[in-house]
Amino acid sequence: MQYSIGVEYGLHCLVYLIDIPPDSTIGIKELSAFQGVSETYLSKIFSKLTKAGIVISVPGVKGGYKLAKSPADISFWDVVEAVEGATPIFQCKNIKNNSYLCRDEDYAACAKASPCVINLTMLEAEDSMRNVLRNKSLTWLNEELDRVLTPQSRKETREYFANSNHA
Repeated sequence: MQYSIGVEYGLHCLVYLIDIPPDSTIGIKELSAFQGVSETYLSKIFSKLTKAGIVISVPGVKGGYKLAKSPADISFWDVVEAVEGATPIFQCKNIKNNSYLCRDEDYAACAKASPCVINLTMLEAEDSMRNVLRNKSLTWLNEELDRVLTPQSRKETREYFANSNHA
């Protein structure tokens, strides 16, 4: 299992939208230049984030993106689900019902009536992962970045977007 790099780009870029004034936006051009990723690729990610209600797209010359809701209300899971979709990671095919023993009708009926323990375990693991990601918000991420990054790097990041701001 592997999430695309789009999840990482999405989370990084969303943090930059936290500190902008309410009437401001940041454009894809600025975000992509700062992250070193193509505008086309980042536009696709932001289309998904817009569709999921995580960001608002403001059209026009002074347009760009801003958060659609409070950073405390945007979880890592929201971003993962927006970028990757909601399909479960593990897709049980019930292969237990195809085993050699299932040629016996009584055994086959019993096997088909019982849940797949492997599927239940995999779903439980996925649920645990989702819960961890649901409990990490953009606010938490922003606070962690303040803790682990130098004040100078945080200041320079904020200045970069403030100086390239459209509104």
